[in-house]
Amino acid sequence: MTVSTPESKVVRNDEKHRYEVFYGGKLAGFAEYEERDDETVFIHTEIDGAFSGKGLGTALAESAIEDAIGRGRVIRPLCPFIKAYLEKHAEFDAHVIGKGVTRE
Repeated sequence: MTVSTPESKVVRNDEKHRYEVFYGGKLAGFAEYEERDDETVFIHTEIDGAFSGKGLGTALAESAIEDAIGRGRVIRPLCPFIKAYLEKHAEFDAHVIGKGVTRE
């Protein structure tokens, strides 16, 4: 999975269990996840301060969530950044535990 714009690119790195965002060819940040049954559990997101203000966190969150949903996954947002993104984007509610998906 790869999402690209002229200056940024988001890639799913299955080996490291994270989505990575690159800016100008350099790793700018990542969102770590775990796969549990049919859930993709987002645990931690980090954007390097040198790349702040470029919208990379938003691009990373959106791409990661869309990719997980596209693979038939249910989202469990433990990471505060991903959780905050989902609070602002109700279009994903049907795929999010605690919103459209009810479970323990």
